[in-house]
Amino acid sequence: MGRNGALAAAGVLVAGATAATVAFWPSGDGGPAGAAAPSESGSASPAATSPSPSRSYALSQTPRTIPAVREHTPARGPGWRPAASGRVVVDDGGLEDEGRLLAGELKLSYAGETKPGSGDVELSLNGAGDKGADPESYTLTVKNGQVTVAAPTETGVFYGTRTLKQEVHGGGTAPEGVVRDEPAKPVRGFMLDTARKHFTARWIEDRIRELGDLKYNQLGLHFSDDQGFRIESDSHPEIVSKEHLTKAEVRSILALAASRHITVVPEIDSPGHLGAVIAAHPGLQLRNAQGTATRGAIDISQQASADIVDDLLNEYAGLFPGAYWHLGADEYQALTVANPAASFPQLATAAANTFGSGASIADLATGWLNDRAELMRGHDRTVRAWNDGFFRGGKVQADDDIQVAYWTGKEIGARPPAEYLGEGRKVINYNDEFLYYVLGEPQTFVYPTGRRIYEQWTPLVLRGTSPVPAKYDDQILGATFAVWCDLSRSQTQEQVAAGIRLPLAAMVQKTWDPGRPPLSWADFQKLADGLR
Repeated sequence: MGRNGALAAAGVLVAGATAATVAFWPSGDGGPAGAAAPSESGSASPAATSPSPSRSYALSQTPRTIPAVREHTPARGPGWRPAASGRVVVDDGGLEDEGRLLAGELKLSYAGETKPGSGDVELSLNGAGDKGADPESYTLTVKNGQVTVAAPTETGVFYGTRTLKQEVHGGGTAPEGVVRDEPAKPVRGFMLDTARKHFTARWIEDRIRELGDLKYNQLGLHFSDDQGFRIESDSHPEIVSKEHLTKAEVRSILALAASRHITVVPEIDSPGHLGAVIAAHPGLQLRNAQGTATRGAIDISQQASADIVDDLLNEYAGLFPGAYWHLGADEYQALTVANPAASFPQLATAAANTFGSGASIADLATGWLNDRAELMRGHDRTVRAWNDGFFRGGKVQADDDIQVAYWTGKEIGARPPAEYLGEGRKVINYNDEFLYYVLGEPQTFVYPTGRRIYEQWTPLVLRGTSPVPAKYDDQILGATFAVWCDLSRSQTQEQVAAGIRLPLAAMVQKTWDPGRPPLSWADFQKLADGLR
């Protein structure tokens, strides 16, 4: 699009003017509410705020939102902004939740299923029968003083309302024309380590609202580890930490997440990282040939170990209704010693008894993962596990449908990303050099910055800073930004929220559209700050 659509004089359009590629600034960003943003060359295009039969309009400008919309067809007109008489209407009763939410946010009335009038916003499932459409896609049309958000699913409609909300934030104007938008990646996640540090339900709910406005669609809860088990349990109340979420609080979190079209992905990591469970059941702790206990590791040669983990998986499958489950499987300490079979003869014996002569402890650990995956398939879950829980070679391979949560190339068992992709596996990007926010910055970790993600990372960058070949793009489902609480007292909840704000905005931009962002980092940061 061109950049010259300025008015020659008040109300008179310059011949041949074309659309600018910038949007309406929210008020508070250096310009009046509804005014056009300066272009990169410093020019600006005034925007009308109410229709007039005697006035001409410049072509509209692409809205500035996070993530940026992928396509905008400009048109001439005043655009739209909320008015006291405006309503939100729907063409399907299933959109009531989205309609009431938007009406409350924009201070409009909700009128339900009725025809739209002047100044109204209509939410529509028009095209819901189009099986070829991305279920998260939407179209947002501003025309003749009305707004229509249409999509094939309620999720797509919700995302359209998020775009409209950002467009008019702080008194701005939704530009005339048509937005057609959809994400590049189906997984846009945020993971929170609640096991090492207790986060309150209110804090988590605040993050859900933030994530929803940014069009995130998954929230991971890592609630079991060596330092704590943080959700109320009926099957094993003895393992629950003093500070924890009640099931009532979890149900409230789940309800809010559902209203924002966010799926909660629970994680009970095993067979490592089970210290909180072992503390109440010390007989299940893995011990080496000298009787020395192995921190966090459960003895997978014992049937009782499988029984307690399966009890918990079955219990929480009933609490969490989402389609996904994270099984962990990383950093099993029996596999980090020089000679696992000599150090843990009981595991070596169990491997041979289960999988035959020549089977290794890695085979036994893989069998453990596959057994838990089979259990969760019975609950209609798609499962994922950390990449260092998938081992090269051996007699037993991880089931093909287990998604790879690729976080590192530094751990024992971690292979280059292309090996997992070459096997045809689906991969989710958790790259620990860009997407890991580790409290206290232990070992070699440093807090990630939004700028580094925005300028240097894409979903193809799975390990380190180098991308995998583009031919694997379709196998990379998306990415998850993770907060880990290794040094849990290093930051307060409030400091964590502040620290992750810009990285979350940057990551969703790059998963919604991995191409070069339309804004410089300075402009993107200014936009993000203005939308707070």
